Amino acid sequence: MDLFLTLLGLAILVAGAELMVRGAVDLALRAHVSPLVIGLTVVSMGTSAPELLVSLVAAFKGTPDIAIGNVVGSNIANISLILGLSILIFPIEVDREARRVHWPLMMAVTLLFWWFFRNDLISRVEGLLFVALLVLYVGWMLRSSRRSGSGGTQAAPRMAWWKAAALLVVGIAALSKGASWFVEGGVGLARQAGVSEQLIGVTVIAFGTSVPELVTSLVASFRKQPDISLGNLIGSNIFNLLGILGITSVVHPIAANHSAFLLDLLAMALTALLLYPLMRLGNRMGRWQGLMLVAAYALYVVYVVQRG
Repeated sequence: MDLFLTLLGLAILVAGAELMVRGAVDLALRAHVSPLVIGLTVVSMGTSAPELLVSLVAAFKGTPDIAIGNVVGSNIANISLILGLSILIFPIEVDREARRVHWPLMMAVTLLFWWFFRNDLISRVEGLLFVALLVLYVGWMLRSSRRSGSGGTQAAPRMAWWKAAALLVVGIAALSKGASWFVEGGVGLARQAGVSEQLIGVTVIAFGTSVPELVTSLVASFRKQPDISLGNLIGSNIFNLLGILGITSVVHPIAANHSAFLLDLLAMALTALLLYPLMRLGNRMGRWQGLMLVAAYALYVVYVVQRG
């Protein structure tokens, strides 16, 4: 039953990602907002919905290790595994704003989370600060994109606005439901193997809730919308920390052992740090960068499995 649920969830994720990318791209063209900004906002928040639901449930059920591990593991997977696989399929041009604005913010938020978590607690006040920063970030991006009038492409919208909006909503809903079933089945399989909550959080659940980002980025790559791939992943990492941990800790403060996650936090920070020189080596991220990122994720998974 767990295996069937996992496979069914994955199938729904694939369909949902295709619908969401179609709707998001069309709305970006219609609103004269760049695909990068759409990827950093609507798409990244939609694909991060499973992480939010999992973290909220984990906090209320008294399993904070899963809540923290889910976000940390997802952020590692987003930049190493998912971006790596995406650029292996379709190398991308790196937007200047991604290097100069969005990556520095992702790095700063990563370090801020580490600082807040040093006392084994993400409090309501810290959560409120995270949420406020997220609102400011999204508002600034939308306003600056509209002010510059950058549409990202000269192509015209291909469908009525309500059809694009419907595709976006249905796609996000399918991603959320598919991820829920995928995680439920994956956790059941993992627990049958008798592994710890922390290991489940940073591997099975983190990967499961990152599958929407994976599928969406791969679909965007195949559809030759690489700005959404890069923007989706950077935006998802920012939203995971500011939105998911922010909202979760406002509703229910998250208390967990910082020391137990020390090496995972270090891996998250190093993965984010590694992205910058890869973006700076020319204006294009090619297949060798993708191989390097995927190899880094493989090494991390080997480490956490051996750690248990």
